Amino acid sequence: MVQLTLPKNSKVEPGKTWNQPTGSGDWREIRVYRWNPEDGKNPRLDTYWIDRSKCGPMVLDALIKIKNEIDSTLTFRRSCREGICGSCAMNICGTNGLACLKSLDDYKGPVTIYPLPHMPVIKDLVPDLTHFYAQHRSIEPWLKTYTPTPAKEWRQSREDREKLDGLYECILCACCSTSCPSYWWNSDRYLGPAILLQAYRWIIDSRDEATGERLDNLEDPFRLYRCHTILNCAKACPKGLNPAKAIAELKKLMVERRV
Repeated sequence: MVQLTLPKNSKVEPGKTWNQPTGSGDWREIRVYRWNPEDGKNPRLDTYWIDRSKCGPMVLDALIKIKNEIDSTLTFRRSCREGICGSCAMNICGTNGLACLKSLDDYKGPVTIYPLPHMPVIKDLVPDLTHFYAQHRSIEPWLKTYTPTPAKEWRQSREDREKLDGLYECILCACCSTSCPSYWWNSDRYLGPAILLQAYRWIIDSRDEATGERLDNLEDPFRLYRCHTILNCAKACPKGLNPAKAIAELKKLMVERRV
Protein backbone atom coordinates (compact mmCIF):
# COMPACT_ATOMS: atom_id res chain seq x y z
CA MET A 1 0.00 0.00 0.00
CA VAL A 2 1.24 3.47 -0.88
CA GLN A 3 1.93 5.66 2.13
CA LEU A 4 1.87 9.41 1.75
CA THR A 5 3.65 11.76 4.14
CA LEU A 6 2.13 15.19 4.49
CA PRO A 7 4.50 18.16 4.38
CA LYS A 8 5.44 19.82 7.63
CA ASN A 9 2.81 22.28 8.91
CA SER A 10 0.19 20.96 6.47
CA LYS A 11 -2.19 19.74 9.17
CA VAL A 12 -4.56 22.43 10.45
CA GLU A 13 -5.48 21.92 14.10
CA PRO A 14 -8.40 23.26 16.13
CA GLY A 15 -7.63 26.68 17.55
CA LYS A 16 -8.88 29.10 20.17
CA THR A 17 -12.34 30.59 20.50
CA TRP A 18 -12.43 34.33 21.02
CA ASN A 19 -15.16 36.70 22.21
CA GLN A 20 -17.90 34.18 23.02
CA PRO A 21 -21.38 35.69 22.50
CA THR A 22 -22.72 37.46 25.57
CA GLY A 23 -26.22 38.84 25.79
CA SER A 24 -28.32 39.87 22.83
CA GLY A 25 -26.90 40.84 19.46
CA ASP A 26 -26.56 39.74 15.88
CA TRP A 27 -23.65 37.37 16.46
CA ARG A 28 -21.67 35.85 13.58
CA GLU A 29 -19.01 33.15 13.69
CA ILE A 30 -15.78 33.82 11.77
CA ARG A 31 -13.18 31.05 11.46
CA VAL A 32 -9.70 32.22 10.48
CA TYR A 33 -6.55 30.32 9.50
CA ARG A 34 -3.69 31.19 11.83
CA TRP A 35 -0.03 30.28 11.41
CA ASN A 36 3.08 31.85 12.86
CA PRO A 37 6.33 30.45 11.41
CA GLU A 38 8.25 31.60 14.47
CA ASP A 39 6.51 29.43 17.08
CA GLY A 40 7.16 26.08 15.37
CA LYS A 41 3.55 24.95 15.75
CA ASN A 42 1.11 23.64 13.16
CA PRO A 43 -1.47 26.01 11.68
CA ARG A 44 -4.76 26.30 13.55
CA LEU A 45 -8.27 27.52 12.84
CA ASP A 46 -9.33 30.13 15.38
CA THR A 47 -12.99 31.01 15.93
CA TYR A 48 -14.05 34.61 16.49
CA TRP A 49 -17.53 35.85 17.35
CA ILE A 50 -18.49 39.35 16.22
CA ASP A 51 -21.66 41.35 16.75
CA ARG A 52 -22.91 42.31 13.29
CA SER A 53 -24.78 45.28 14.69
CA LYS A 54 -21.40 46.82 15.58
CA CYS A 55 -19.52 45.84 12.43
CA GLY A 56 -19.47 46.84 8.76
CA PRO A 57 -21.10 44.60 6.14
CA MET A 58 -18.02 43.17 4.41
CA VAL A 59 -15.71 40.29 5.29
CA LEU A 60 -12.83 42.78 5.45
CA ASP A 61 -14.79 44.82 7.99
CA ALA A 62 -15.04 41.71 10.17
CA LEU A 63 -11.31 41.07 9.93
CA ILE A 64 -10.50 44.68 10.80
CA LYS A 65 -12.86 44.51 13.78
CA ILE A 66 -11.21 41.30 14.96
CA LYS A 67 -7.73 42.83 14.71
CA ASN A 68 -8.71 46.14 16.31
CA GLU A 69 -10.91 44.88 19.14
CA ILE A 70 -10.39 41.15 19.74
CA ASP A 71 -6.99 39.83 18.62
CA SER A 72 -4.31 42.28 17.52
CA THR A 73 -1.96 39.46 16.45
CA LEU A 74 -4.11 38.58 13.41
CA THR A 75 -2.18 39.36 10.22
CA PHE A 76 -3.63 40.09 6.78
CA ARG A 77 -3.15 42.48 3.85
CA ARG A 78 -5.54 45.27 2.94
CA SER A 79 -5.36 48.73 1.48
CA CYS A 80 -7.96 50.44 -0.71
CA ARG A 81 -11.14 48.68 0.49
CA GLU A 82 -12.59 49.42 -2.97
CA GLY A 83 -11.68 46.31 -4.99
CA ILE A 84 -8.90 48.17 -6.80
CA CYS A 85 -5.59 47.20 -5.16
CA GLY A 86 -6.14 43.44 -4.79
CA SER A 87 -4.34 43.36 -1.43
CA CYS A 88 -7.08 41.57 0.51
CA ALA A 89 -7.32 38.55 -1.80
CA MET A 90 -7.98 35.39 0.22
CA ASN A 91 -10.00 32.19 0.19
CA ILE A 92 -13.43 32.75 1.75
CA CYS A 93 -15.66 29.73 2.32
CA GLY A 94 -13.77 27.79 -0.33
CA THR A 95 -13.73 30.46 -3.05
CA ASN A 96 -11.02 33.00 -3.85
CA GLY A 97 -12.07 36.63 -3.71
CA LEU A 98 -11.44 40.08 -2.30
CA ALA A 99 -12.52 40.43 1.31
CA CYS A 100 -13.51 44.05 0.71
CA LEU A 101 -16.03 43.02 -1.97
CA LYS A 102 -17.50 39.97 -0.21
CA SER A 103 -20.49 40.66 2.01
CA LEU A 104 -20.99 38.63 5.18
CA ASP A 105 -24.59 38.21 4.02
CA ASP A 106 -23.32 36.21 1.03
CA TYR A 107 -22.56 33.28 3.33
CA LYS A 108 -24.72 31.13 5.57
CA GLY A 109 -23.32 29.71 8.77
CA PRO A 110 -19.68 30.21 9.84
CA VAL A 111 -17.47 32.24 7.51
CA THR A 112 -14.20 30.36 7.05
CA ILE A 113 -11.18 32.31 5.81
CA TYR A 114 -7.88 30.91 4.54
CA PRO A 115 -4.98 32.51 2.63
CA LEU A 116 -4.86 32.06 -1.14
CA PRO A 117 -4.37 28.32 -1.79
CA HIS A 118 -1.22 26.55 -2.97
CA MET A 119 1.13 29.42 -2.18
CA PRO A 120 3.76 29.72 0.56
CA VAL A 121 2.36 31.52 3.59
CA ILE A 122 4.33 34.24 5.34
CA LYS A 123 1.96 34.48 8.31
CA ASP A 124 -1.77 33.92 8.88
CA LEU A 125 -3.64 35.22 5.79
CA VAL A 126 -0.56 36.66 4.04
CA PRO A 127 0.73 34.58 1.09
CA ASP A 128 4.21 34.99 -0.35
CA LEU A 129 3.72 36.54 -3.82
CA THR A 130 7.43 36.84 -4.66
CA HIS A 131 7.31 34.15 -7.37
CA PHE A 132 4.03 35.50 -8.77
CA TYR A 133 5.51 38.99 -9.21
CA ALA A 134 8.71 37.56 -10.70
CA GLN A 135 6.60 35.79 -13.32
CA HIS A 136 4.84 39.08 -14.06
CA ARG A 137 8.17 40.80 -14.61
CA SER A 138 9.28 37.98 -16.93
CA ILE A 139 6.71 39.01 -19.57
CA GLU A 140 8.08 42.59 -19.55
CA PRO A 141 4.76 44.36 -18.83
CA TRP A 142 5.57 47.68 -20.42
CA LEU A 143 5.37 49.23 -23.88
CA LYS A 144 8.28 48.17 -26.09
CA THR A 145 8.93 50.24 -29.22
CA TYR A 146 11.79 50.59 -31.69
CA THR A 147 10.68 53.56 -33.79
CA PRO A 148 11.67 57.05 -32.61
CA THR A 149 9.57 58.32 -29.73
CA PRO A 150 6.91 60.77 -30.98
CA ALA A 151 6.92 64.36 -29.82
CA LYS A 152 3.64 64.02 -27.91
CA GLU A 153 2.20 60.51 -27.51
CA TRP A 154 1.78 57.16 -29.24
CA ARG A 155 -1.47 57.52 -31.15
CA GLN A 156 -4.05 54.74 -31.06
CA SER A 157 -7.39 54.39 -32.81
CA ARG A 158 -10.58 53.96 -30.82
CA GLU A 159 -10.98 50.45 -32.26
CA ASP A 160 -7.49 49.40 -31.18
CA ARG A 161 -8.02 50.91 -27.74
CA GLU A 162 -11.20 48.87 -27.29
CA LYS A 163 -9.20 45.67 -27.78
CA LEU A 164 -7.64 46.32 -24.36
CA ASP A 165 -10.99 46.27 -22.58
CA GLY A 166 -11.23 43.23 -20.34
CA LEU A 167 -7.44 43.09 -20.06
CA TYR A 168 -6.08 46.30 -18.57
CA GLU A 169 -8.49 46.07 -15.60
CA CYS A 170 -6.52 43.18 -14.04
CA ILE A 171 -5.31 44.17 -10.56
CA LEU A 172 -2.91 41.22 -10.08
CA CYS A 173 -4.73 39.98 -6.98
CA ALA A 174 -3.77 36.36 -7.91
CA CYS A 175 -7.30 35.05 -7.26
CA CYS A 176 -7.42 33.44 -10.71
CA SER A 177 -3.96 31.88 -10.70
CA THR A 178 -4.38 30.36 -7.25
CA SER A 179 -7.72 28.83 -8.29
CA CYS A 180 -6.11 27.07 -11.27
CA PRO A 181 -5.15 23.38 -10.77
CA SER A 182 -2.57 23.62 -13.57
CA TYR A 183 -0.90 26.47 -11.69
CA TRP A 184 -1.00 24.49 -8.43
CA TRP A 185 0.99 21.64 -9.95
CA ASN A 186 3.25 23.56 -12.36
CA SER A 187 3.67 27.05 -10.93
CA ASP A 188 7.45 26.75 -11.28
CA ARG A 189 7.08 26.79 -15.09
CA TYR A 190 3.46 27.58 -16.02
CA LEU A 191 2.83 31.34 -15.91
CA GLY A 192 -0.80 31.00 -14.87
CA PRO A 193 -3.92 32.87 -15.98
CA ALA A 194 -3.16 36.26 -14.41
CA ILE A 195 0.26 36.61 -16.00
CA LEU A 196 -0.88 35.25 -19.38
CA LEU A 197 -3.77 37.72 -19.45
CA GLN A 198 -1.22 40.47 -18.81
CA ALA A 199 1.01 39.06 -21.57
CA TYR A 200 -1.88 39.18 -24.05
CA ARG A 201 -2.68 42.74 -22.99
CA TRP A 202 0.74 43.90 -24.25
CA ILE A 203 0.81 41.67 -27.33
CA ILE A 204 -2.58 42.97 -28.54
CA ASP A 205 -1.66 46.63 -27.89
CA SER A 206 -1.32 48.31 -31.29
CA ARG A 207 1.38 50.65 -29.97
CA ASP A 208 3.71 47.80 -28.97
CA GLU A 209 6.34 46.72 -31.52
CA ALA A 210 7.67 43.55 -29.90
CA THR A 211 4.92 41.06 -30.75
CA GLY A 212 7.26 38.44 -32.19
CA GLU A 213 9.65 38.74 -29.28
CA ARG A 214 6.83 38.40 -26.77
CA LEU A 215 5.39 35.33 -28.50
CA ASP A 216 8.86 33.77 -28.61
CA ASN A 217 9.05 34.24 -24.86
CA LEU A 218 5.83 32.23 -24.42
CA GLU A 219 6.76 29.46 -26.88
CA ASP A 220 7.31 26.71 -24.34
CA PRO A 221 5.46 23.48 -23.45
CA PHE A 222 4.79 24.81 -19.95
CA ARG A 223 4.74 28.62 -19.92
CA LEU A 224 1.55 28.81 -22.02
CA TYR A 225 0.28 25.35 -22.89
CA ARG A 226 -0.47 24.00 -19.40
CA CYS A 227 -3.89 25.68 -19.58
CA HIS A 228 -6.62 23.05 -19.92
CA THR A 229 -9.54 25.53 -20.10
CA ILE A 230 -11.03 24.53 -16.76
CA LEU A 231 -12.33 28.13 -16.40
CA ASN A 232 -11.78 28.35 -12.64
CA CYS A 233 -9.91 31.57 -13.41
CA ALA A 234 -12.92 33.30 -15.00
CA LYS A 235 -15.14 32.23 -12.12
CA ALA A 236 -12.71 33.50 -9.47
CA CYS A 237 -11.84 36.89 -11.00
CA PRO A 238 -13.31 39.67 -8.81
CA LYS A 239 -13.21 42.09 -11.76
CA GLY A 240 -15.27 39.82 -14.05
CA LEU A 241 -12.41 39.24 -16.51
CA ASN A 242 -11.85 36.10 -18.56
CA PRO A 243 -8.18 34.99 -18.48
CA ALA A 244 -9.06 31.71 -20.23
CA LYS A 245 -10.22 33.66 -23.29
CA ALA A 246 -6.97 35.65 -23.34
CA ILE A 247 -4.98 32.40 -23.16
CA ALA A 248 -7.01 30.96 -26.05
CA GLU A 249 -6.24 34.08 -28.11
CA LEU A 250 -2.54 33.67 -27.36
CA LYS A 251 -2.67 30.07 -28.61
CA LYS A 252 -4.40 31.25 -31.80
CA LEU A 253 -1.63 33.81 -32.38
CA MET A 254 0.94 31.06 -31.94
CA VAL A 255 -0.74 28.98 -34.63
CA GLU A 256 -1.30 31.89 -37.03
CA ARG A 257 2.35 32.90 -37.09
CA ARG A 258 3.35 29.38 -38.13
CA VAL A 259 1.10 29.39 -41.20
